[in-house]
Amino acid sequence: MMRQYELVERVQRYKPDVNEALLNKAYVYAMQKHGHQKRASGDPYFSHPLEVAAILTDMHLDESTIAVALLHDTIEDTTATRQEIDELFGADIGALVEGLTKLKKLDLVSTKAAQAENLRKLLLAIADDVRVLLVKLADRLHNMRTLEVMREEKRLRIAEETMDIYAPLAGRMGMQDMREELEELAFRYINPEAFQAVTERLAELMERNKGVISEIEQALARKFEESNIKASVKSRQKKPWSVFRKMETKALSFEQLSDIFGFRVLVDDLEDCYRALGVIHRTWSMVPGRFKDYISTPKQNDYRSIHTTIVGPSRQRVELQIRTREMDFVAEYGVAAHTVYKDFGSKKQVEGHQISKDTNAYGWLRRTIEALAEGDNPEDFLENTKLELFQDQVFCFTPKGRLIALPRGATPIDFAYAVHTDVGDTCVGAKINGRIMPLMTELKNGDEVEIIRSKAQVPPTAWESIVVTGKARSAIRRATRNAIRKQYSGLGVRILERAFERAGKVFTKEAIKPVLHRLARKDIEDVLAAVGRGEITSQDVLRAVHPDYKDERVTQNQQPREEGWFNLRNAAGMLFQVPGLRSRKGKGKDGQGGGENALPIRGINSDLPVRFAPEGAVPGDRIVGILQPGKGITIYPIQSPALTAFDDQPERWVDVRWDIDENMKERFPARLSVSAINEPGSLAEISQVIAANDANIHQLSMSRTAPDFTEMDFELEVWDLKHLTRLISQLKDIGCVSDVKRVHG
Repeated sequence: MMRQYELVERVQRYKPDVNEALLNKAYVYAMQKHGHQKRASGDPYFSHPLEVAAILTDMHLDESTIAVALLHDTIEDTTATRQEIDELFGADIGALVEGLTKLKKLDLVSTKAAQAENLRKLLLAIADDVRVLLVKLADRLHNMRTLEVMREEKRLRIAEETMDIYAPLAGRMGMQDMREELEELAFRYINPEAFQAVTERLAELMERNKGVISEIEQALARKFEESNIKASVKSRQKKPWSVFRKMETKALSFEQLSDIFGFRVLVDDLEDCYRALGVIHRTWSMVPGRFKDYISTPKQNDYRSIHTTIVGPSRQRVELQIRTREMDFVAEYGVAAHTVYKDFGSKKQVEGHQISKDTNAYGWLRRTIEALAEGDNPEDFLENTKLELFQDQVFCFTPKGRLIALPRGATPIDFAYAVHTDVGDTCVGAKINGRIMPLMTELKNGDEVEIIRSKAQVPPTAWESIVVTGKARSAIRRATRNAIRKQYSGLGVRILERAFERAGKVFTKEAIKPVLHRLARKDIEDVLAAVGRGEITSQDVLRAVHPDYKDERVTQNQQPREEGWFNLRNAAGMLFQVPGLRSRKGKGKDGQGGGENALPIRGINSDLPVRFAPEGAVPGDRIVGILQPGKGITIYPIQSPALTAFDDQPERWVDVRWDIDENMKERFPARLSVSAINEPGSLAEISQVIAANDANIHQLSMSRTAPDFTEMDFELEVWDLKHLTRLISQLKDIGCVSDVKRVHG
């Protein structure tokens, strides 16, 4: 176990003016508080916070953060209190220790909703002071290093949590070394067989290629020396998890991997990075498409380096990373290299270099916290944040030259939402490098993207399956919810206007405001949408606004009626027009139900749910809609026996009519019952007639109703009623068929 003076010496190596008194006091206090406590391994418990502190000294963090690491378990596991720590170490350190105590209680692999809420708390705590993240990650790293003493079930749970949340979070914060170690340790327990196999293959490969690696290092060093470039060259090997993931995602064998070994070139300044690159490319051939300049366009986690792949000595493919020593420090420690505290002023001295706090990693964190304020539900937030954590990036430009960083696989829709939510919501098209391209086009590095907008646009729900960024997905879901709410609200207004008119009253939205509490809704729009969805009846609203109103029940001689006109389009692209004040069994001038005064809410971009009843309906049928509370409208043919179940619920009946676009070729569902002779070939003969008539069999069920006959129930897709009638006629002409009838209900 590390001694007190050894801890102080570790900090003094990079911070000579260290506050020794603070470190000594924290060391002694934590050791006394943990006393004789033991870890699961049998080691003194104090060894854990001490090792966490040691990990943070490797990141060259200040003595305040080291003290927090020593104290981070005291409030949770000992008799220490927040007040006591404030008095001894100050309120700043006390707040951090308490924040870490709360985070220790998080269970990030619990139920989805709880996991999402806990991730919110973690990110909010990090945003308040990034030192919380640094101590938390160091705490997790030491726990992973000693995970073998835990029982198997707990090992697997903690390893999955590490791989799912902590490792990618470390990567997003630019702490690449910590990310790689966390992934490797988690991989060891999540898939031990694969870990062992990959590790053994890597060891064999290293042994076999020792000579080649040494030769490449010497050749590179020699070339730099000849060009008077002060550079150090060191080889590196891909980590087991990185190798395994690449094999899995790209379906490659171990032998097909060409970048298991790479070389890092470290130079003194920025100019030498490009000089070294010039020497390398003049000496060896570059592999096309394998050059990336992350110095001119840094990654969002502040990673900066030049990547190139060459055909080097011995005709081997060699992957190279060229960076300054400062860039290397940032690449290893990420946000820890940028950490700024009050007592250090606006900048912090690291290895003799000034590093600004205004970093991309902090920027990502700020944007993520902003997403918390958008009010998405916890599950959406969890999903979107995980998407953000795991994505690599491409860099694109606006026409004015603004750089937009996006995950790989991003589309112009993602780009539009990255510029601004309003730009995404009104996006109707995109020009990529001056050419109009589909919105689902995958963007590439360096693309210039111009978004074409329209104020009439509403984001279609289908976009959600196209986009890859959490911000775009959340905005599309939000816009969809608002559009559906607007549709229901419009229908609710018309329903209430007609209901109040029949009662001899005048409907106004303002009249609802004083009675919101009676209707258990928070605002007027909620009431209107609830009426449109069928969750609140027009009579309920009428009685709430006019308590003295006496409801006159619908008699058996009266036909159910429904109010309001609007157009609906279902998922198949079919437009329904919902007319108002019309009898369910009355006919209009089109012979299929009347109606006047169309309300201009067309369903072209609507997501108001519209579906068919099980027996289906086809154009030419007279149809009726039934409002299903919270589920939308179900379409029934008027002769369906199932409609009798709704005879006593007139407020749910909605007359509908077909309004089909002739240019849109779409089949519709219908059911036929065919009684045929039970002999070989009868089904084939029936199927042949159905196919010859351009109908589609969606499903078939058979039952033997008599020794000589079989009943066949066909679920078909046909064009319209004429098409279905012609098909029934031809089926009846088949010799083996005794009867054909359409099934309703």
